[in-house]
Amino acid sequence: MAAAGRLTRLLTDLGVRRGGVLMVHAALGGSGLNPQRVRDALLAALGPRGTLVVPAFTPENSDTSRAHLALVAGLTERETGEFRAAMPPFEPDATPCPTMGALAECVRTTPGAVRSAHPQTSLAGLGPRAAELLSGHHPHCHLGEESPLAKLYAADAQVLLLRVGFEACSAFHLAEYRLHPPPARRTYRCVVGEEGNWVSYEDVALDDGDFEAIGARLPRDLLAEGEWAGKPVVLLGMRAAVDHACEQMSEYRL
Repeated sequence: MAAAGRLTRLLTDLGVRRGGVLMVHAALGGSGLNPQRVRDALLAALGPRGTLVVPAFTPENSDTSRAHLALVAGLTERETGEFRAAMPPFEPDATPCPTMGALAECVRTTPGAVRSAHPQTSLAGLGPRAAELLSGHHPHCHLGEESPLAKLYAADAQVLLLRVGFEACSAFHLAEYRLHPPPARRTYRCVVGEEGNWVSYEDVALDDGDFEAIGARLPRDLLAEGEWAGKPVVLLGMRAAVDHACEQMSEYRL
């Protein structure tokens, strides 16, 4: 059986639901498969009625992100100002998502793909439910109730961690929004509309620093675990994962 076929078989054995919704975080380096073949293996496991979703975040479009700070590192104040003035705006159909990995960029650029409209934390998808699930992403809500994550939760989506750990599990961010009392907020800045047009808005101060620990404390019966190309693969239900993450955060974050 070819490598892509073995991956599809693994996903089926782990319990990827045919016709379901699957959000995937992946690291393909050293796997031996290019992102197109991995995409096709995922779609084969989901079947023609299934929907594949990936994070298509653009942290470069934020003057406080590590990605942006790396771009301006070593520039003079004048050069930094010129760089900011020339920053291109986020365009859902064109802006790449290089920090999200090869699979995310592959899905984003596949003909027929749909992408949500948030200038910093968009998601991209393929399949019959992609437009429904990724529509209405409020520009001032990263990953909360007015984002696709809430719709994925309602749709009983599954989450696949393909050769990455729980530190990459962005579904846990939805749990942050569901804490009571609400978590602290902060100001975010990004470029929208036209070149150099920086805008500001407030949203939850996102923190993924404990995601790996949260994943390690999830009940093991919620997870299906395997291995592919020498690294772990984990499949979990989004609803149970987010609910447990919220319980954990409530015990110590507040």
